[in-house]
Amino acid sequence: MEQKLKLLAERKAKITAGGGPKRVAAQHDKGKMTARERIEALLDPGSFAEIDAFVEHRAVDLGMDKVEAPGEGVVIGYGTVNSRLVYLFAQDFTVIGGSLGEMHAAKICKVMDMAVKVGCPCIGINDSGGARIQEGVDALAGYGDIFYRNTLASGVVPQISVIMGPCAGGAVYSPALTDFTVMVEKTGNMFITGPQVIKAVTGEDVTAEGLGGALVHSELSGCASLMFASEQETLEGIRKLLSYLPQNNVEDPPVAKTSDDPARADSGLADIIPDSPNKPYEIRDVIKRVFDDGDFFEIQPLYAKNIVIGFARLTGRTVGIVANQPRNMAGVLDINASDKASRFIRFCDAFNIPLVTLADTAGYLPGVGQEHGGVIRHGAKLLYAYSEATVPKMTVIIRKAYGGAYIAMCSRHLGADQVFAWPSAEIAVMGPDGAANIIFKKEIEEASDPVATRKEKIDEYKVNFANPYKAALRGYVDDVIDPADTRKRLISALTMLLGKRETRPAKKHGNIPV
Repeated sequence: MEQKLKLLAERKAKITAGGGPKRVAAQHDKGKMTARERIEALLDPGSFAEIDAFVEHRAVDLGMDKVEAPGEGVVIGYGTVNSRLVYLFAQDFTVIGGSLGEMHAAKICKVMDMAVKVGCPCIGINDSGGARIQEGVDALAGYGDIFYRNTLASGVVPQISVIMGPCAGGAVYSPALTDFTVMVEKTGNMFITGPQVIKAVTGEDVTAEGLGGALVHSELSGCASLMFASEQETLEGIRKLLSYLPQNNVEDPPVAKTSDDPARADSGLADIIPDSPNKPYEIRDVIKRVFDDGDFFEIQPLYAKNIVIGFARLTGRTVGIVANQPRNMAGVLDINASDKASRFIRFCDAFNIPLVTLADTAGYLPGVGQEHGGVIRHGAKLLYAYSEATVPKMTVIIRKAYGGAYIAMCSRHLGADQVFAWPSAEIAVMGPDGAANIIFKKEIEEASDPVATRKEKIDEYKVNFANPYKAALRGYVDDVIDPADTRKRLISALTMLLGKRETRPAKKHGNIPV
């Protein structure tokens, strides 16, 4: 037995060494951890249990019969984050560039299957040169198997993709299918066709960072959920993200400890809103003063900045926040904002996370580009997502809520359970200026002083229509509240709604306007 144990230790040491000291050093020189170092940094100390360490490829073509690949270029297993179980895999770039072959994919599929079976989050750390060319169609089949499992696991367990190196070609579609894609600045990149192919086909000259770096996907494409400056910060960010999420779709999110008084009033909230309805303000200032301990974990902060999404807590309970941002494009809705908010709403609904909507928007963005780009189709996603959601839904109308955007920002008509309005709310078909120009057009034109008459009619419209009280008269707004009481009222509503049960007509699935 002693000899056999010695052999076991030797084999494990060889596997643990990955691609060997030179390749490990090269990884470190790029500012990157190895696969095992990343796993240890992410998980609670000493909690990682590795599986399938002895798996090897069985390819023989193109010299692969002479190639050793310790661990088959990917480390898989399970462990805990904040004492809660997760399954995960980490591609090992030191072993054949972390390339994906038949058995590499089989290891990843095993992790995904187990995560669904036991009902826990699945985390994938991507750092790979792509499909293993020597294995041909077997490598492509491996990607297909992974994509299929991503889709089946969607809405069942949270899935998080972490891009800590190259992720190219077919490999990018797995992150695209998961719930959150987290990227490391400078070292992580994603693209379907690389710079060399693009140069050859289109003549465009671009670097890997300029084509598919973390900043590009955070600001322009919207493919990245979060971006961090270093690998350590990235892994800490994932730990925090997981703290807001349930293990699976049949559990509620964990309740965190907080000393923040649920009855706390904040008279300063009213001062955030400018007297002029056309002046901007920072919606995050409202969020941080209403929710527990001023803590707000924002998702996609650099993309579609006219809408803000993220997680916060009320009396320790996770809520998802969707809020218009008056500081950017006056908080209007457009194609990208609709996409961003809709996907977040659907995630929250899938995982039993109540939704809080803070509305202040003048409508959908006008323009030929928006119309030709399909703002009708994209804007409809927001209507669909809110209408489909059965979790507790609470809305606070802070200022403007005009036309279709009033409806889209989780109005009573889309199933909001509680709708509150601040006294500053303006709920109407359109803004007072435009409405007065249409309704009182003849009177203004015939007046001896058209400018004074127009101002008088605008003021008349504001008093009679652009306020929260008409909607409250119809029961579309449950209460007009003092801004200072926003936290207290939301907590009261959430507590009341915890037992909410709502079903939808039986069907295979709906057909969201993608």
